[in-house]
Amino acid sequence: VQLQASGGGLVQAGDSLRLSCVASGRTFSSYTMGWFRQAPGKERAFVASERRGDGSTYYADSVKGRFTISRDNAKNTVYLQMNSLKPEDTANYYCAAGRDIILSTIRNSQGYSYWGQGTQVTVSS
Repeated sequence: VQLQASGGGLVQAGDSLRLSCVASGRTFSSYTMGWFRQAPGKERAFVASERRGDGSTYYADSVKGRFTISRDNAKNTVYLQMNSLKPEDTANYYCAAGRDIILSTIRNSQGYSYWGQGTQVTVSS
């Protein structure tokens, strides 16, 4: 699976952005999809995921209520709608895919086998 993320940019605090991640292949629906982010000098951190099959969604506490993950299996695309952006949301955002991720590790980047190249989000105050 190859992943291509896009949609990042420079916005002001309070603005919204929608990130997209297009996956290659014909088995997109069989993958759990996730978004992670990495700020300068920090480790890569979990943002959100949507589990394959039942479509359950999971969020980091820091983005809960502001970000929404969704997917369109017909378009092989996963989205991250980001509202009420804050300067602390500034990071490089990565989409990821994994097939055999158990629920207890869904927030762990090590469970995801495929990664996109990242798209930069910068939020000014």
